Amino acid sequence: MQTAAGITVIRNGQLFDGTGAPPIPKAALVMEEGRIRYAGPAAAAPDVPPGTPTIDARGGTIMPGLVEAHFHPTYFNVAALEDLDIKYPVEYVTLLAAANARLALECGYTAARSGGSLFNIDVWLKKGIESGITLGPRLATSGREICGAAGLMDWNPDYRKIGMEGLVLLVNGPDEARAAVRKLVKDGVEWIKTYPTGDAAAPDANDHHTLCMTFEEMHAVVQTAHNHGLKVTGHCRATEGIKNALRAGYDAVEHGTFIDDEGLEMLLARDVPCVPALYFELMSIERGPEFGMSKRVIEGHRETLEGGAESARRIFRAGGRLGMGGDYGFAWNPHGDYAKELSFFVEYVGLTPLEVLMCATKTGAEIMGRGVEFGTLEAGKLADVLVVDGDPVRDIRKLQDRANFIAVMQGGIVKAGQLA
Repeated sequence: MQTAAGITVIRNGQLFDGTGAPPIPKAALVMEEGRIRYAGPAAAAPDVPPGTPTIDARGGTIMPGLVEAHFHPTYFNVAALEDLDIKYPVEYVTLLAAANARLALECGYTAARSGGSLFNIDVWLKKGIESGITLGPRLATSGREICGAAGLMDWNPDYRKIGMEGLVLLVNGPDEARAAVRKLVKDGVEWIKTYPTGDAAAPDANDHHTLCMTFEEMHAVVQTAHNHGLKVTGHCRATEGIKNALRAGYDAVEHGTFIDDEGLEMLLARDVPCVPALYFELMSIERGPEFGMSKRVIEGHRETLEGGAESARRIFRAGGRLGMGGDYGFAWNPHGDYAKELSFFVEYVGLTPLEVLMCATKTGAEIMGRGVEFGTLEAGKLADVLVVDGDPVRDIRKLQDRANFIAVMQGGIVKAGQLA
């Protein structure tokens, strides 16, 4: 991805550096050749040549670009999961994915980790973004997901003979699990996304259902992926499914909804991050009836919301790492609402804005495996910066309105915001 040439300075704002430290008032950020040269009090900033381009933060906030840690670029605001694999051809889904990626960038998200992508479009979307063909976050890709036959993502009946190839790779046993990973290795993904457990929306694989994949299948996935230098994550809601994932050696856990004491100890021992993705549950409860969700399904989402919020609190307060990502791409939880997940974690889960912003910047970059490159405003890192007209540390809802963004920058180049 192209970076800026020369020096640019951002002045006249407070600086939140993403490390969790309190904001620095009257700060300045100096960027040189697309990287951060200085971040701190304006009074101590290095001298720059006369006429150096300067961005006025207007008394607002200079902060790292946000990281969406559970991004589905090819989910196109569907009203039902089943629409994903049959509604549109790959060509149109590719265009939709590019539009979603651009929208995420406009919403202040300069990086994102894919949580699954139809047709491996995220692999090619990443190439397009990095080569400048289209705009979007820096991506970590996962391509098609892996699920056990008859699991959460296997909804097409066999008599239809259409399979699930565009969305997931279905496996029966460890050998097929290894073969699925090898296929994804060839396709060029970075993360392997799996489905060890069920979900509230599934009639025969609910939140407490642990057999969407066997432990042997999960272990085979991890062995094969790690052998090729890839990381593994999984949709883990059920208590035993979470622990199976941790025993198998997963590198991250999505949701972690009903974690128990043993699971929490295992998570902390290996410092495995969790991405709860909970705003989706709130919207399923509030808007589910509009889209035909049954009372049983909505009550399942309510249990998931309450259990997930409690698990997230326990993980974070015990010293675990949380990433912010909201499972966007459904009609009741559409693309563009990404920052509502951040407000939710303040207002419902009970974290402070400073804590949530650290999760949404520093921890998100760490989950992507790129914490040394971006995620905090520190000397030497890429100048992926969000300049906000306002103070999201006091009012995190400021991040929900793109009109508040003075500049969204990648590598020191303004890509979105009022200055774009």
